[in-house]
Amino acid sequence: MKLSSALAALAVDPYTPTDLARVALLVARDAYSQMNPRSYLRRIDRLADQLRPRLKGSLAARTVELSTFLFEELGFAGNTEHYYDPRNSYLNKVLDRQVGLPIALSVLAIGVGTRAGLNVVGVGLPGHFIAKAVDGNDEVLFDPFNGGQFLDCEACEALVGGITGRPFEATPEALAATPPGAIVARMLQNLKTAYLADRAYSRAARATWRLSQLLPDDPSQRRDMGVLLVQADQPGRAIDHLRYYLQAAPNAEDAPDVHKFLSKALDDVSRWN
Repeated sequence: MKLSSALAALAVDPYTPTDLARVALLVARDAYSQMNPRSYLRRIDRLADQLRPRLKGSLAARTVELSTFLFEELGFAGNTEHYYDPRNSYLNKVLDRQVGLPIALSVLAIGVGTRAGLNVVGVGLPGHFIAKAVDGNDEVLFDPFNGGQFLDCEACEALVGGITGRPFEATPEALAATPPGAIVARMLQNLKTAYLADRAYSRAARATWRLSQLLPDDPSQRRDMGVLLVQADQPGRAIDHLRYYLQAAPNAEDAPDVHKFLSKALDDVSRWN
């Protein structure tokens, strides 16, 4: 599977059944070109093989086994010391270093749990990402970033309130499974944000390009691509993206600023001739 093909399918239907672990590893290969996604998938398969015989009893009991296995026995944990390290978003590095962001650890739990026979999905809360195991009408919410601890509605509300400083109502809709397309978009956005914070403009542009493939109807991704490429001293590559945005959103509030970036890109390219 190629990442471009997976993103194109999710662009058409964000609910397309997707092996999130596989897609996450394809995203990681953009940054780690020598990395073999298949070898990491085999590691996830082996973890699932170890877990599978332990999944017995109620949904809560099976979810306890998953959380205990990953977050106590194997030691996967949230990286609270260096939260914005881009490696926290790459599943290969999460497997190697055993630390990661909430969404990356949730994708790991989804990948291992699902392969072992437990239906695990992601839940995108405001400011945080968690997972839940599902069996019919029975659901168990848990937090991979915080040791796999179980969460009820009140705990979810407190968690989000503590992170965002805003009230949050844990309605069934708010706790519904996040579609795969939205999960991948959130992972890519995290990478974009992390690289922007480091002023790693070329790497931020790479994540933005993938976002533009996943969200082709969002011209702001093309705008960001153009701006980032100008900042990365790649004006020739920026021009088409900036022109695309100005044609798609000619009356946007930021159009004058984008015109300035386009003029700079054109001036820089003209100096090459």
